[in-house]
Amino acid sequence: MIDRILVPMDDSDHAEQALAYALENYPDADVTVLHVVGAPSMMMGEAASLALADDFEAAAEERAESVFERARELASDHDREVETVVGVGHPARNIVDRAAKYDTVVIGAHGADRGRATRRFLVGNVAETVSKRAPVPVVLVR
Repeated sequence: MIDRILVPMDDSDHAEQALAYALENYPDADVTVLHVVGAPSMMMGEAASLALADDFEAAAEERAESVFERARELASDHDREVETVVGVGHPARNIVDRAAKYDTVVIGAHGADRGRATRRFLVGNVAETVSKRAPVPVVLVR
């Protein structure tokens, strides 16, 4: 039985579809939405700006809020609520590190970086990495 689901979200359509899938197909499960900020980049822009913030945790929460607002809207459309959690650093590593606390991970097949060749080269496809390394079953949603 699946009681706890982790749904990693960025601002992509695939991430929203993954959350909708989890909410529709697991009506009795607790759903946690994870948004990871401060991901690696060529110039370390987001990670560097977070590190320079006066209140690191508040800055990370602020960056995640737009994704969480959308997640709460989708959950409300399904008469559900979701928990939210912010991760910092590499998205795939954050997801895999947290996955053992859940029964399954439901993730969009492509994130917001789909089509950005340089970014894909640097950090790889998050969904692919998670599906290979997670200690629990992973559902990929297209």
